[in-house]
Amino acid sequence: MQYFTADTHFFHEQLLGQNDFAPRLFATVEEMDQAIITAWNQRVAERDTVYHLGDIAMHPSNYPSNQEVLAILQQLNGQIVFIKGNHDNRALFKFLAKNNPQLTGKRPKFLFHDVGVLIKANHFQFFMTHYPLMLGIVKQTINLHGHIHHSSVPLAENINVGVDAPELDLLTHKLPFGTPLSVAEVFEIYQRKQALLAQQNKN
Repeated sequence: MQYFTADTHFFHEQLLGQNDFAPRLFATVEEMDQAIITAWNQRVAERDTVYHLGDIAMHPSNYPSNQEVLAILQQLNGQIVFIKGNHDNRALFKFLAKNNPQLTGKRPKFLFHDVGVLIKANHFQFFMTHYPLMLGIVKQTINLHGHIHHSSVPLAENINVGVDAPELDLLTHKLPFGTPLSVAEVFEIYQRKQALLAQQNKN
């Protein structure tokens, strides 16, 4: 199975509490980090792949050490494909590549991309980037992205898959905070966002 997430911002204490940018209603950063780990592992199995679209960890005053980030990531199930976010530095990626655990079948746990990844799903293309893209007129192409936290691009073809994304409210079922999205959930968001925007344009 394939799953999608972004903007986990492990260790980012400044995001805690109610705010417009990235509301995270946890008392401590440890509680927030554990909530993401638990939600991730309840969904993702070792054989699965999770596309993480950037901003793994963050602490404005004292960036967590590479070893601390690795310790968190080692607790997460599945293979993780990282697309570099604006808060992900190359030194971290090099460290993770050097200390890359092996999954069954000799698969590396971590894979890395600087800009984006394109995959196919149900006759659509998912173009995955950290920053949202303005695709113009497209057919059967969806840009999965992160970066903008609790904001949304007013186009159905742009879907924010970050843990703070307002698109999560379009799902008919509520997911625990930090749960990576499935392919089926991406399409549910896409269809409901299409309908919502069409209704707004009529009014």
